[in-house]
Amino acid sequence: MDVDNKQLLEMIEYQIINRGIKDHKVIEALKSVDRKFFVPIHLSDYAYDDTPLSIGYGQTISQPYIVALMTELLELKGSERVLEIGTGSGYQTAILSRLVKEVYTVERIVELLNIAKNILTRLNFTNIKFFHANGYHGLPDYSPYDRIILTASPRRIPQTLINQLSNNGILVGPEGDFNQNLVKIKKVNNEIFKEEIIPVRFVPLISEE
Repeated sequence: MDVDNKQLLEMIEYQIINRGIKDHKVIEALKSVDRKFFVPIHLSDYAYDDTPLSIGYGQTISQPYIVALMTELLELKGSERVLEIGTGSGYQTAILSRLVKEVYTVERIVELLNIAKNILTRLNFTNIKFFHANGYHGLPDYSPYDRIILTASPRRIPQTLINQLSNNGILVGPEGDFNQNLVKIKKVNNEIFKEEIIPVRFVPLISEE
């Protein structure tokens, strides 16, 4: 086992499992995707730290625990079509790709989208579709989605995104301005049930270009 793999396993043990993540499939997905590939080279020494890191363009890669928690909250079974709002580094995209049928990922910053696409293609992820667009509006042309995940925070979860959820679908993402909460929204028989999970801090989801 090389040093990086040892560090990855320690990250999962201390930051993920010890903090209450129980979904075995999520834990195995995290073991199979090395976070260092998604961190800028000059920050590679911090790739396994329990912290978000800058990826340029005012954006960040989320801390490992938050990626694990959000993924677990999606209650993935394996057959889902998932919409990801905010490709960013591509790390969350990669984790989702290991767990679902298809990932539709949207990023408004074309430079980040291209970097993530190159990394994920090089690592042989094949069930991801990439879109350069303002994710605030989702991707209605390909809806409905079984799951939707946001990696940036709108003031309120846009109704347009909730509309793109399938019946019995789940949306997970941050909501709020200065004070943000991670929320989980379920659509059951076309009724909406919303649960606040924990306080979080994400970059804003831009509603207008």
